[in-house]
Amino acid sequence: MRYNRCGKSGLLLPAISLGLWQNFGSANEMAGMKQIILGAFDKGVTHFDLANNYGPPGGEAETNFGKILKDDLSSYRDELIIATKAGYYMWPGPYGEWGSKKYLVASLNQSLKRMGLEYVDIFYSHRPDPNTPMEETMMALDTIVRSGKALYAGISSYDAAETKEAASILRSLGTPCIIHQPRYSLLDRWVEEKTTKDESSLLDVTAAEGMGCIAFSPLAQGRLSDKYLSGIPIDSRIARNLGNGAIDVNTLDDALLGKIKQLNEIALQRNQSLAQMAIAWLLKDERITSVLVGASSLLQLQNSIAALGNTQFSESELQKINGVLK
Repeated sequence: MRYNRCGKSGLLLPAISLGLWQNFGSANEMAGMKQIILGAFDKGVTHFDLANNYGPPGGEAETNFGKILKDDLSSYRDELIIATKAGYYMWPGPYGEWGSKKYLVASLNQSLKRMGLEYVDIFYSHRPDPNTPMEETMMALDTIVRSGKALYAGISSYDAAETKEAASILRSLGTPCIIHQPRYSLLDRWVEEKTTKDESSLLDVTAAEGMGCIAFSPLAQGRLSDKYLSGIPIDSRIARNLGNGAIDVNTLDDALLGKIKQLNEIALQRNQSLAQMAIAWLLKDERITSVLVGASSLLQLQNSIAALGNTQFSESELQKINGVLK
């Protein structure tokens, strides 16, 4: 495993981190979940990323992770980076989502109880709240860190301008924002767009503010894998329209499938699978601290980690990739 410094902080994160967004809910077998998590740790994956609403149902991923932690990893707690978030809907009533101090503090207390922890290493505001002042949300993160219930503060899915504002507020409070978690992949490159008044992208802002950046959905919810190279499998989640993060069948049209096949050819020339190349392509940028992958099996996770064998791209390869994605 390769470990990268998280922005200008003292924290090192593995280049590949494990996300528990899916495959760790009540419908999954504990034995399979345990195999993935313990196998990840054996491979040097020290960072496990959760959120209050991961499951399904919400809270279940934290509960299951807590059981595995207690049974098999409790003696390794100081070798683990455990992250959770709050921002999306979690419980009914006016205090169960978004970015108020009331919700963020209450949610973290619930998360700690589910996981059987005294603290998490990183706590994120999962999304910006258009109706709560940014100062309140950032003050909540500051309070949480000062209380000892989280070691570091982070944000997720904030745009470039929002990220700049959040970083400024947290810096003034004395609790730096050390990490941003945006959605980023070959097929979804919004973090590269110059959107601020001074024509900075989100990646420009995170670098300037000394933040690390961990990319989620690196395979564009499975599009950047060999799963759909021959069309949409009948038994796939997308074909059965199962929801819970499943992609819309209408987004896999012939034009996109054609591009995916061309990208796969480039990957094969690099002796990589398409998924491995997609992960490697993200890590070629030094501003990307870690890539957050999901896994439904240990083999799938091991294949993702194997992407670290080649994260260098020639100018010719980059031109071919960009040509496909025009």
